[in-house]
Order: sequence, then structure tokens, then C-alpha cells
Amino acid sequence: MSKPDPINTEQSRQRPRKIMISAGEASGDLHAANLIKALQKLTPVEVSGMGGDKLRAAGAKLQVDCAEMAVVGIVEVLFNLRRILANLKKLRHELKTSPPDLLILVDYQEFNFKLAKTAKEHGIKVLFYISPQVWAWRPHRVHKIGKLIDMMAVLFPFEEKFYRKANVPVRFVGNPLVDEVKTGKSKTETLQHHHMDPGKKVVGLFPGSRRNEIKRILPIQLKAANILKQKHPELQFILPIASTIDSSEISTHLDQYSHLDVHAVKDNVYNVMQSCDAIITASGTATLEIALMGIPNVITYEISPISYFILKRLVTIENIGLVNIVAEKSVVKEFIQYEASPENIAGEIVRLLTDDSYRNAMITELNQVRAKLGKEGGSDNVAQLAFEMLENTP
Repeated sequence: MSKPDPINTEQSRQRPRKIMISAGEASGDLHAANLIKALQKLTPVEVSGMGGDKLRAAGAKLQVDCAEMAVVGIVEVLFNLRRILANLKKLRHELKTSPPDLLILVDYQEFNFKLAKTAKEHGIKVLFYISPQVWAWRPHRVHKIGKLIDMMAVLFPFEEKFYRKANVPVRFVGNPLVDEVKTGKSKTETLQHHHMDPGKKVVGLFPGSRRNEIKRILPIQLKAANILKQKHPELQFILPIASTIDSSEISTHLDQYSHLDVHAVKDNVYNVMQSCDAIITASGTATLEIALMGIPNVITYEISPISYFILKRLVTIENIGLVNIVAEKSVVKEFIQYEASPENIAGEIVRLLTDDSYRNAMITELNQVRAKLGKEGGSDNVAQLAFEMLENTP
């Protein structure tokens, strides 16, 4: 076999490499966008796939908007199955007809594993970024995952050990949130910008970034806020609107609680976090972001009763909040499903606002979680891994 012409080889390296990326929700969209921006510093790339506003702003040409896909829970997925399958078919067709040099999958595991299967069938390399929580439920699936991907990029050191033990190619890249969780304004500037009083305490309502979370969790948070307002009339409330959520979906709920004067804002979410004295948050990536900001909080979550019945029997870990999983103990109170009553939530917030020793103890624990998440550079590390995989692709 003759050696490749070095000139032609160099020319081929200069052509933009084709990347398909699939991120199914707001947090994945943020991580994917930062990955792509870091990768663009290493090599020219053309990006397509599924994501949201942040990936689009990073230059990706999206076939699917992830706002259509942001659902959680078994029953909730079934109700949206037709749309999900239609988008899966669209991306599979793109993989087959215009194969990329690399497929990057960001979280959103069940959907993305189906894409990975198609990619492997067509000889396309697969990088999975942000491990599915197989260590929390159905851990035997790790061996199946290993057959679908070429590399797993993980955010936590314990995940690297888990995959290595199963002989799955893995690299610990660090947590990108350490880079991403930064503010652009002071607490006072943020509150004044939203016409709020910097001299009064603020409670944040963080209902999640999926439509069914808004439907199930926001009403509970608003009822808790109503109890808080009755006991502490001076309290103010602020609610960040995720990029995957239309403002009208929020206002439908807020209209019923107009007396609370909840400030629903589309702003830098970290500015909003910083402005809070305590936060009521849905479980998810937000629990780690809030931990990085050092804000005392309470976790609440609710899915359909059928989904909860099934998942409760599959999950093998004690806590579901990422902040508690990383801490390996219960740092933040979790009120899940039937325990997620407005009274329980309001009671915990009152304690966080009035019991200084309890509040300070939680802040200390949150600082320890921050230390466990490692140093900055997570997005650069995973971009370097993607670049290496591209360099080893003909």
C-alpha cells in the first residue's frame, strides 16, 4: 500500500471536521456549547445535531431543538413518545446520509444510546460526555454501554473507577460547572436590576428546565412560597426561566399567585443564584450549581406516581440530589414525591433563613462539595479528548 501524499494529508487536516452532537436539555446544551467553543480553538469543525440556544450560538446547525425533548419520567416520556421517535428518526437519517467524523452525545441517555447504536453500525466514532447514572440504577448496563461507545468522558472521579472496573474506555475530564458557574453582577446589582430590595431576604424558586417539571414542581414551590409569605411578609421571590421554557408556561402558574410578586427572569442564572439567601430547587444539575455558589437550599421533586413506583424499585442509592451523591452523604434535605409537601419545604427554608448554626453548617458542607468537583478546565479537557479522537479518524 502506498503512503498518503503528505500535502493531501495536510489539506485533509485543514478541512473542517464534521461533528454531530446530541444534547437533550438545558444543562446539556450549556455543556455541549462550551465543549464546541473549546474544540473550535483546536481545530475547524462543522457542527450539527440536537441542542438549544447556546449550541446554536456556538455555531451549530441544529436539526432538532432540545426544548421539544425535555421530559423526565417513564409515563411522561410515553406521552411524548411520538415526537421523541420522530426526532430520533431525523437524527439517525442524518447519521446515515451525512456521516460525521465524530458523534458526541451529552447525557440524555436512553435517546442518545439509540443514536450511538446507529453510529456504531455505520463505523462512526462515539464520545459520550456526562455519564448516565448507571452506578445509581441498573449497574449491569455498563457492559452494554461499553459496546456502544468508543470513549466515556466523566465528571466525577468515582465514575472513572466504575467504568475502568468494567473495562469501558473512560477519562475523567473534570466538571465543567467549575468553569461555568460565574456571576457577571453583584447581588445588589442583580436585585436592583429586577426592581427588588437588596435589604430584604430573597428565596429562589428553581423548578427545573423541563416542561413537565414546571407542571408538577412549580405549583408545589409556589404553595411553599405562599406559606413563607404568610409567615414572613418581608420575603421576596425570584424565579429564573430556563432557555428551554417559554415564559408563558411560567406565567400561567404565577398568575394564580400574583400577590407573591414572584420575579420571573431570563437572566444569567448564576446572578440569580447569588442574589438568593435560600433556594427551593428541583433535583438535577442545578443542585451542583447551587452548591458551587454556596447557597443553602432544599431539594424537591415529583414525577408521575407510576414512574415513581417503577423507579423507586430500580434506584440503588440513598439520595437522588447530585450534591448529596458527590458529598456521599445527606448535605441538603431532599423532599421527594409524597414528602414534597409545601409545609415540609417551607419549614426547611425558614430554618435555613433563621437558624444561623444550621445554615452555616450547610454552607461548610457545600464548600467541601465544591472542592470534590476539582479544578477548572473541564470543557477544555473534554475538547482535547474529542480532538484526539478526530486526529485518529481517517
